[in-house]
Parts: sequence; C-alpha cells; structure tokens
Amino acid sequence: MPLFSSSTREVPATPAVPRHIAVIMDGNGRWAKKRFLPRFAGHKKGVETVRDMVKACLERGVEYLTLFAFSSENWRRPPDEVGLLMQLFVKALQQEVVKLDRNGVRLRIIGDISMFDGRLQDLIREAEARTAGNERLQLTVAANYGGRWDILQAANRLRQSSDANGPWNEADLESHLAMNFAPEPDLFIRTGGEQRISNFLLWQLAYSELYFTDLLWPEFDGAALDAAIASFRARERRFGRTSEQLAAPASDTPSIPHA
Repeated sequence: MPLFSSSTREVPATPAVPRHIAVIMDGNGRWAKKRFLPRFAGHKKGVETVRDMVKACLERGVEYLTLFAFSSENWRRPPDEVGLLMQLFVKALQQEVVKLDRNGVRLRIIGDISMFDGRLQDLIREAEARTAGNERLQLTVAANYGGRWDILQAANRLRQSSDANGPWNEADLESHLAMNFAPEPDLFIRTGGEQRISNFLLWQLAYSELYFTDLLWPEFDGAALDAAIASFRARERRFGRTSEQLAAPASDTPSIPHA
C-alpha cells in the first residue's frame, strides 16, 4: 500500500509552503547560447542552480524536491551532448553527495538506470546508501525517467506480485510507482517558457498546481522560487469541490470515500 494519501481519494491539506515541489529544469542550452557559449556550459551552470535550489528549499521548509534531469526521450539528443551529460552526472555525484549528506539531504534517483554505464550505476547506489538516513529534505532526481514508463513498470510489477489477484484499484498501483515514498507534488514548476509537463510524473501531477516561468533554469533563484510559492498560495485548491464548500466550516464539507 502507498505511504501517502491520493488527491483523487482524499482531500489533502493545503500548506502555506508546498510540502513537495517538482521541477522541470528547462533552458540550460538556451542560457548558454544567449552568451555565445557551448550548450554544455549551460548544463554546468544548471548544476550550480540545483545546489542553490536545494539550499533555498531547506531554508523555506520544503520537505521534498523532485528534479527532472534526463528524460527517457533525451536519448534523442546528439550523442556528444548525451555523453557530456553523463559525464556531468558522474561529476555531480562525486562532488555533491558529501555536501548533501552534511546538510541532512537524502538523495534518490528514479528512472531506468540500467541504461547507464556501470560506473554511474555504482555511484548512484553509493550516493543513495550514504544519504539514506537523512530526513531534512528528500531530493529526488529523475534520470532516464518517463511518466508512461513509470506507470507501465508499476503495472508490470503489480501483475507479477504474489498478491496480484485483482481486481486492482489505484492504491494497488501507486505502491509500485517510482515515487511511492513521497506525497504527490503540491507545486510543479517548469522554467524556460514552455508550458507542458513532457512525460514527467503523469500519475502524480493529477492535482498539482502548475507554474510556468520564462526564466531559464540557470536564472532561477531564491526570489524566483518565492514568486512560485506566492502563486501557489494564491490558488484555490478545490480538489473537485466548489468554492462554497471551501468557505463552509470543515464539519460541513463531506469527505471523499476511499477507493
């Protein structure tokens, strides 16, 4: 069974600060191009922004931060760029894990890591093991991840499980999703001006508040995060209810039956 409630079966609390923020970090290449730099320079700058964003989330009390680093469709990029991205991933793991551990951040990687070379897979496992006891912030990096892949692998795991006799419900599937350890994102942010979710957390974003900004990822800082959180606070999160129900006392608002 999943560890957290589902927004389609229960009405979750609406915190002033999002408990879980998910981000598509878009615009690294364009940031570099604007400065007449190679695209890889933008990706390196993007890693620095990740470091700053982790610090900002710690300061603001965010509990879960999930970053889309490399999608299952990114293999379509030029081979040279993919190779450099893999090298950057290795370097980031080597340089950042000690700092994450020191600051109480737990790191998880979700996605099909079997396509990465052995060295990178080993570094991922070592980083996850080293930070496994940390609780200040749960940092999840989606690498070779796709939302459809996630749902499909969860369905296959459910079918193969010893207790999979059916009929199944949402909770049965959720327990096999890659992010079954985290609540659904309260706030989804995409930088770079595009307004789509690009196969990211398709199941989990069902009732997340979506925030799009023209800022390129290397430009996204603490002030930009505060603007996104301010937008989140201004939203009316109804979860299928009416505005009148939100204004009524809690005792007058019917609960959603469990599946």
